[in-house]
Amino acid sequence: MTKRDWLEKRKREAPERPVRFSTVSDLEIEPLYTSEDVGGDRIGWPGEFPYTRGVHPGMYRSRLWTMRQFAGFGTAEDTNARFHFLLRQGQTGLSTAFDMPTLMGYDADHPRALGEVGREGVAVSSLVDMRALFDGIHLDQVTTSMTVNCSASVLLAMYFAIAEEQGVPLAKVGGTIQNDMLKEFIAQKEWICPPDPSMRIVVDMIDYCAKEAPRWHPVSISGYHIREAGSTAVQELAFTLADGLAYVQAAVDRGLDVDSFGPRLSFFFNLHNDLLEEVAKLRAARRLWATLMRDRFGAKHPRTLQLRTHAQTAGASLTAQQPLNNVVRVAIQALAGVLGGVQSLHTNSLDETLALPSESAVMVALRTQQILAEESGVTNTVDPLGGSWAVEALTDRMERDALAYIRHIDELGGMVRAIELGYPQKEIAEAAYVYQQQIDRGEKTVVGVNKYQVPEERPPELLKVPLEVEARQADRVRRVKRERNGAAARAALARVRAAAEGGENLMPPLIDAVKALCTVGEISDVYRQVFGEYRDPAWL
Repeated sequence: MTKRDWLEKRKREAPERPVRFSTVSDLEIEPLYTSEDVGGDRIGWPGEFPYTRGVHPGMYRSRLWTMRQFAGFGTAEDTNARFHFLLRQGQTGLSTAFDMPTLMGYDADHPRALGEVGREGVAVSSLVDMRALFDGIHLDQVTTSMTVNCSASVLLAMYFAIAEEQGVPLAKVGGTIQNDMLKEFIAQKEWICPPDPSMRIVVDMIDYCAKEAPRWHPVSISGYHIREAGSTAVQELAFTLADGLAYVQAAVDRGLDVDSFGPRLSFFFNLHNDLLEEVAKLRAARRLWATLMRDRFGAKHPRTLQLRTHAQTAGASLTAQQPLNNVVRVAIQALAGVLGGVQSLHTNSLDETLALPSESAVMVALRTQQILAEESGVTNTVDPLGGSWAVEALTDRMERDALAYIRHIDELGGMVRAIELGYPQKEIAEAAYVYQQQIDRGEKTVVGVNKYQVPEERPPELLKVPLEVEARQADRVRRVKRERNGAAARAALARVRAAAEGGENLMPPLIDAVKALCTVGEISDVYRQVFGEYRDPAWL
């Protein structure tokens, strides 16, 4: 019996509704997959091109993924205490969330910071804050991820300055800074200057790190926020890789050899509820990236071809209703990441949709990863779903549809031009709208929201940042500005301005500036003055 014969027989006996991927997509899920759905032997071997089955031959048999819980709230001292708590609980890497003023390039004493200081991340205005943030943490003994973009160059300069104060050579400093400005224009909307100067700053950081900090990832190409904005899984995959290609092209145009910086590019993907969809997405991402890097840029170094990725469970999937259900969602999503072969993982806390994660909820989220690693058995085999007809067919389809998006972006003139035309923004907005309609009509179930509701719910205890944190932080930055060597700070800012205007790599003068206690806001103001401020065309 062929697959067609089986499907016809099944249709006659029991007609079924069509089932699609969990996010808006034209990817219909077949009721059955067979060898007929898998085209050719493109699976390969773990640790070998095209890396469909993983970037390392032994995967988790050789080394577990890094358990990297996102943390940041209040003052630097508050977040430092959370860092130490997580490390004591067995976390194996740090991940830093910054507050909105820091993310947007404003100091805590700026009028635009009012009401936002320390609210959804840690407040960092100067090197004084960065010292407190990493107090008691040796930067040669831990890797750190920093989720910051338009002010990323300033925060990275601070981190490198702290390493120097600790006596740690930059060659021994490991970690990642997100620094993905293209996805900001597409999805998250946190920016200072327009795309072209933003790309120049990113390439400055890529260039500097390739030469001075070879263990540091200077950009984490992020699909996470694209998915949180409402994209489909295919759109997340396609737009993320297109962003990555744009960074590579910009660095190559600068004159950099692709194999000199390619090994330190990393990625960041979202993990949603549809387990097989997410596994297929991660496997397709590796295969696509390896092929594109080889064919477009002539990359030869194996690590340039390997897509290494952090992943985070989906914040947009968490519900305020029946928040304990979020533990189950996160476990499924984390399992998808592990089965898909991530190198680093954050699991969301059950209360994150309501407030900053509480200490008890953070521990449950970390324990979810540890149970997967130590008790589930899924780490004992490399790519345990590899060879599944369903997974391989979905991987092929995901790759094919994402590549169609990438080719269309190429036809538009590349990702920067596509952003200027509003193409990815429009695609994401339409997908988000259709998905919400499906929920509103009850075509898609969200347990506890549009089905299986309960009449009354007792809200959990929430972590709240005291109101006085904002005043204390604003006083601290004003004191730094008052007590520092003013002449040295002004001279350092002038050197940053000269580098910005003249084309010199910004990182060396930035490091000097933060050592002179120039602040995030002051340096960002130089960017605003030299490069101009970006305005979203949709709002003009």
